[in-house]
Amino acid sequence: MSPPPPPLGRGRRRAAQVFDAALDDADLTAARSALAQGRWQAVRTLLARTGDDWDRRGHRVTVLAEEPYCAAWARDWLLAEPDSADAATLLALALVQRCLRGKEKPARAREACALAAALVPEDPTPWLGLLQLEREVGDDTVVVRTFEQVRARHAEHHHAHHLMVARLAERRADAGPDPLHEVYDFASWAAEEAPADSPIAVLPVVAHAERYRVLAAAGFEPADPAASGHWTGRRARQVMKAAFDWWLEWEHEGHPRRLVDLNFLAHAKVCEGRGAEAAALFHRIGDHPTPAPWSYPDRDPHPAFRAARDRALGTG
Repeated sequence: MSPPPPPLGRGRRRAAQVFDAALDDADLTAARSALAQGRWQAVRTLLARTGDDWDRRGHRVTVLAEEPYCAAWARDWLLAEPDSADAATLLALALVQRCLRGKEKPARAREACALAAALVPEDPTPWLGLLQLEREVGDDTVVVRTFEQVRARHAEHHHAHHLMVARLAERRADAGPDPLHEVYDFASWAAEEAPADSPIAVLPVVAHAERYRVLAAAGFEPADPAASGHWTGRRARQVMKAAFDWWLEWEHEGHPRRLVDLNFLAHAKVCEGRGAEAAALFHRIGDHPTPAPWSYPDRDPHPAFRAARDRALGTG
């Protein structure tokens, strides 16, 4: 029997204080609401329309998979349509999310990802799900191999590159600051390999923030990122300028995860002390902040975002 929909009332009030992973994707928000009520047909329509827009497909499936009852509804869908690659992919990523919450065994999530990948060999999304899992529990060799599977199917996969940067940034945390750390090399390489209009150009900024998260957690940087010199060195300034200049020239209004990049860029500009540039980014972000990097290293992201935005816009 299918599980009941989540309770209303107190949980709904709590949701107002939670960052929305759907960002500004109204179609995704509507399908997710339908799924929460057990109506998976809206998700079927959404994913069919998404087609092979791999970044958007990965974003939508990941957000849907985070719903607490998604695995149950995906199983219902598979019972109705046993050959549905979309249903198998949704179930696979839902099991990954359950595994990351400690409610599923990694072996079952891995098996589901493999089954979905076999149904749609050209789709990077099942491999993205596996990368989300291995980023947390796998060894370095498995993480790299899984990332390469994603990249072989979509060389500029936005989410996969972010996951890889986050994992690489955690290597040699106890060694302290290192301007030659491999995460910087990886991000620079990826940005250089990508086409000129690719949002992967912002990846070096993401790498800088992820490395700060690791160094601050290890006690090498202050807990307040704005008090850190991490963003004010010559190399850091070059990275920030290149990424901001890219945004001015190539801003992608339609990319499903552009707001993730905008939050990383705004955070970097705040830490760099470039208030006017930060303000331009906050105007674009609007009501769509993301937890990372405002939570770095261990902060409440809501007040951190609001305080930074108010300072930049002069509304505090």
